[in-house]
Amino acid sequence: MNTYVDIHVIQNLPPSCVNRDDSGSPKSAVYGGVRRLRVSSQAWKRATRLYFNEHLSKKNLGVRTKRVVEILAAEIMAQAPDLEESAPSLAEDVFKAAKIKLSTPRGKKGSPQESGYLLFLSRSQVSRLAKLAISSARSGEALDAKATKKIFKEEQAIDVSLFGRMVADDTDLNVDAACQVAHAISTHAAENEYDFFTAVDDAKQESEDGEDAGAGMMGTVEFSSATIYRYATINIDMLRKNIGDNEAALRALEVFINGFCLSMPTGKQNTFANRTLPDTVVVCVRGDQPVSLVGAFEKPIHTDSDRGYITRSVEALSAHAEAVEKNYGMKPLHSFVVSLEKSAAVGSLGEPISFNDLVIQVHQIVSHRITGQEQA
Repeated sequence: MNTYVDIHVIQNLPPSCVNRDDSGSPKSAVYGGVRRLRVSSQAWKRATRLYFNEHLSKKNLGVRTKRVVEILAAEIMAQAPDLEESAPSLAEDVFKAAKIKLSTPRGKKGSPQESGYLLFLSRSQVSRLAKLAISSARSGEALDAKATKKIFKEEQAIDVSLFGRMVADDTDLNVDAACQVAHAISTHAAENEYDFFTAVDDAKQESEDGEDAGAGMMGTVEFSSATIYRYATINIDMLRKNIGDNEAALRALEVFINGFCLSMPTGKQNTFANRTLPDTVVVCVRGDQPVSLVGAFEKPIHTDSDRGYITRSVEALSAHAEAVEKNYGMKPLHSFVVSLEKSAAVGSLGEPISFNDLVIQVHQIVSHRITGQEQA
C-alpha cells in the first residue's frame, strides 16, 4: 500500500529576481512554445532547508559540506578534549574507512583535507562517527569499516531523508531522495525587464566645492514578474525507510509542507522585497502514483479585463485535475485546498481548509495509512 503526498502551489511573484542564471538574468524555460519565468528546484529546496534551520533543532538536521574532516574533528574534540591534536587524523581515518576520498584543498597547505564533493551527513551521524573514532583511538584498534558504513546508513536526518545523498566514491552509501521538487514555471508567457538604477554619493552631494552632484554609481538589474505553478511530491514509504521511524517521518512531512509552501528563495530579496504567500495550495494524498498538474499550463494562461493570471490559473488547474481523474480514473484518496480565491473552481480542487489545519489533517490521514499498512 503505497502513499504519496502531492503539493501543488499557485503563487504570485511581483517584480523580482529570486533565481538567477550565470549572466544574472532571471532563469527561464520554454514550455508550450512560449518563454516562461522559471525558479529551479534546487533554489526552492535550498529555501526549504533554510526554513528547516529556523524551525527544527539542529540535531534533527544534516550538514552539507566538503569540510567533512573539519566538522568531524571538531566533534571529536568536543567529546574528547584530550584528543585535540590527533582529532584531524582520526577524522580522516573515519572517511577513509568508508572509502570516501579526501584531498587537500587547493592553495591551502596544512588545512584539513576535504571530500571532492559536497557530502550530506546528519548531525547524529557525525556524533556517532566521533564516538567510533574515539573508541578506536583509545583501544588502539583499527576502525571497523563495517561499523563505520553502518553509521552512514542509519538514522538519516530529516533533510537528508527528504532530499537524498549521493556518494560518488561508494554508491552503497547513497540515500534515495523521498521528495521530488519540480522547477517552478510561470503559468503564462513572461518576459524579463530591466531596472536602471543610480546611487547618490552623499558626501559629494553635500560638499560646497561646486563639484557636480551626479550619481556615484549606476547600473541595471534584470527582473521579471509572474504567477507561477510549483509542485513537489513525497514518497511516504521511502521517507519512513530513510528516517527509520514513523513519528519522525510524519514530523518530516509536516515541516516539509510548511517549509515548501512558506519559504522563498532569497535572490535579490533586499532589492525587491518579494515575500509573497501562495494564493492557492492543494495537497493530495494518493495511493497510486504522484501526478503533477503542470499540463494545465501547457497552453499559456491569458488575462482578460476583469481577471488576472491567478484566478484563471486556479481555474485551469481545477479543469486539468478533473480531466485527469475522469480519463485515467486516478482520483486522490484525499485532497485539501487552501486558497485566497473565492471561485467555484477552488471547491472542486479539494476540501477547503485553513493552512493551520492543513498539516493536521494530512498528518492524520497519512498516520492512519501507515498504521493500516503495518497491521496488514
